[in-house]
Amino acid sequence: MMFGEHKVREMPPAPRFRDIIGPSFILLGLGLGSGELILWPYLTSNYGMGIIWAAILGVALQFFMNMEIERYTLVRGESIFVGFARISRFLPVWFIFSTLIPWIWPGIIVSSGVLFAGLFGITNTTLFSIVLLILVGAILTLGPVLYKTQESFQKIILLIGTPFILVLAFAVAETPDWQALAGGIIGRGEGFWFLPAGIPIAAFLAAIAYSGAGGNLNLAQSFYIKEKGFGMGKYSGRITSILTGKAEEMKLTGAKFTTEPSQIKRFRQWWRLINIEHGIVFWLMGTVTIVFLAFLAFSSVFGTGTANNINFLFTEAMVLGERTLPIVGKAFVAIAGIMLFSTQLGVMDTTSRILTENLTLTSGKHFPAHTIRKNFYLFLWIQIVLGIAIIASGFSQPLALLTLAAVLNAGAMFVHIGITLWLNLTKLEKELRPSVFRVSVMVFAFLFFGYFAFRTLTSL
Repeated sequence: MMFGEHKVREMPPAPRFRDIIGPSFILLGLGLGSGELILWPYLTSNYGMGIIWAAILGVALQFFMNMEIERYTLVRGESIFVGFARISRFLPVWFIFSTLIPWIWPGIIVSSGVLFAGLFGITNTTLFSIVLLILVGAILTLGPVLYKTQESFQKIILLIGTPFILVLAFAVAETPDWQALAGGIIGRGEGFWFLPAGIPIAAFLAAIAYSGAGGNLNLAQSFYIKEKGFGMGKYSGRITSILTGKAEEMKLTGAKFTTEPSQIKRFRQWWRLINIEHGIVFWLMGTVTIVFLAFLAFSSVFGTGTANNINFLFTEAMVLGERTLPIVGKAFVAIAGIMLFSTQLGVMDTTSRILTENLTLTSGKHFPAHTIRKNFYLFLWIQIVLGIAIIASGFSQPLALLTLAAVLNAGAMFVHIGITLWLNLTKLEKELRPSVFRVSVMVFAFLFFGYFAFRTLTSL
């Protein structure tokens, strides 16, 4: 294999807080268009706000999962997939298949296509979804630096979409709706606690898995903080466009720093900053967004008997338009469609990165930067072609595609939570390992996703 002992380098000094904001916007954007916009609103539209506690729990668990992923890259300057490959040479093969199989199902872009088609009066949603998928590939291919393209795109969408959702919720919700929300936070629903009778376990697991990024996409936070230059990631390069970008030197293997007091102090300064960044952007903004999108659907559609497929979003938009102004309903559909498109953009970028790096790790060879770039775009367009084939073959029910992908991703999360915890407890110096509290949370997350994955499999 290509791995040896890590070279010893100096931990860079921690910057100002405003200089590190960015990576968490990308990860939050990866989940915004699936769990936040469709699965949780769909469930609360049918079963009420009594289940929203699970969304809040899901975001909180993913916060701690993501921070353990960030921990490894912060102190080693290499992606967590390289760390996994140091444990076993077979793990890169697992991550290729456990990324490709769950994410080839194009439910997100089909959902975006359905919304835009309905907004513009387009009848051929299949063709329109295919066009949108090709547009995703074009944006990622032409952006000079992929990380900057992603960060800029997701920031704009989130900073526009989140305030819009909040204002809309406060404008249309009534007192009983707020009471239902307050009860749902502690698991109290209408005639049930925590889980209502008849709720599909697969859909519930899917929604929890997508309370944030979901599946192996959480692991991509490792790529984004590395390319942002967090900690020891300062010494690695970035993926640039094969058409418009300038190739940068890329290093898969990282470095380590000594455990001298001055270096540990710098680590702790970095650790504090990245916890705050991820806490504000991913946990706080993510929780607010997911809760209020579900709340908005509940306050407008619950009890109408129309929430049986993705078309409930059109019903929701109609009700919102009736309670405010017609243009507001159309704006809701437009913003929802843009959010879904943005999520698909992020998913394609992230899965292509994961597949590219793990292919390199599987081969055991040192690939030059231009080869890594070519492999990235090869995987990107292979996924787009597969997505087009799935859409064209008739698998065009967005909700079914999203649920299938999310259940598969929940199983992938169960696996990578355990491996990440093992990696940080065995491969990092004692001073850099997670605390007892964080270990306990990771163990809980591991058991939680394992239990629901097992329940889902036995219910099929």
